[in-house]
Amino acid sequence: MPHPWTPTRKAGLDALEHYSGQMGRAYADGRNFDLGWQDQTTSRLSPWLRHRLVTEEEVLRVAAMQGGYEACEKFVQEVFWRGYFKGWLEQRPFIWQRYLDALDSAQIELSKDRTLRHRYTAAVEGRTGIECFDHWAQELEQGGWLHNHARMWMASIWIFTLNLPWALGADWFLRHLVDGDPASNTLSWRWVAGLHTRGKTYLADPDNIRRFTKGQFHPAGQLSDVAQMPDEPETGPALPLPKHEPVRRDKVGWLMLTEDLAGGYGDGPVLALPPLSERGHGATGKVATQFEQAALADAAERYSAVKTTDWSVEAVRDWMSQNSLQELAVYQVPQGPQNDRFLKLERALGDQDVTLIRVRRSYDDAVWPHARKGFFALKKQIPAILDALAI
Repeated sequence: MPHPWTPTRKAGLDALEHYSGQMGRAYADGRNFDLGWQDQTTSRLSPWLRHRLVTEEEVLRVAAMQGGYEACEKFVQEVFWRGYFKGWLEQRPFIWQRYLDALDSAQIELSKDRTLRHRYTAAVEGRTGIECFDHWAQELEQGGWLHNHARMWMASIWIFTLNLPWALGADWFLRHLVDGDPASNTLSWRWVAGLHTRGKTYLADPDNIRRFTKGQFHPAGQLSDVAQMPDEPETGPALPLPKHEPVRRDKVGWLMLTEDLAGGYGDGPVLALPPLSERGHGATGKVATQFEQAALADAAERYSAVKTTDWSVEAVRDWMSQNSLQELAVYQVPQGPQNDRFLKLERALGDQDVTLIRVRRSYDDAVWPHARKGFFALKKQIPAILDALAI
């Protein structure tokens, strides 16, 4: 299976330019069809966007040149879904913790229940006997990517037909997807399960699968027609976003993480922290690992960053001393495994009286406050957000 993503900013910009003419009617008409690896019905820009080798603003500016929001409405909305999920989870960090708790509980259950363990193993190895699911499982393991419609179908089959814990499926996806984003992935699985929009489950339909794979798959009689929503407390209200912090000193050192490789460091020195060895319970997929490592190398070279091999406070302090730094800055690290690890570093640096500023990009500042409720509340604000960003 080919891997069409060269993990460099140049390759991402080239792919964006190549796809630009299809952002309007072609995308709107074809986006729901999953016709296999060789037949591209979506942009497949997500791996570059995931690590901000290419930014959402850059993609939206290209869409503006193709006729703007009116001509490219569906495509533009899809870009905003990414920001919506991130903003929603930033304002509900306890939902990320619920996912981690659910995953820990499912792992314990997996270790104790042999039947559950066999069903889980059959699913991730593509041996369920449901042809479409098994095919997509191989695509995920070998290629590190799935069409969004296939992700929804798989999540539904996992939860409602295979009767497996949703958190185990979300973990599997996050570890293997080359564009695996903690917010988008976690909340999409929650949406399918009926936990995001409370009580609204997504049940995969055999005829829908046949239609949008153009007959390649038709799992008639194999899928559950009952959606039993997992038990969980009410979501709870959104919390205020942290205030945007300005960089206060003329000379500040920047920390670079693979969450955001878009630059914007001014003249300050840059220290590149390595990707995490694990994203969840188990090994990270080969394609995802290789892309993330090479993406960091590309960004580090472009911004003359010093690369460190670990996240230790000693490595950061040594670099600060070498550059006579008293203050550090980092672009906002959203909820997810990297933020969990970064919080430990942040606390350790704070114990040594190191000032660390989290800076929020203008795009996130414009989008995230509108992600307090459902996506459609944000959707109404898209024209105003585009105006505010001068797009």
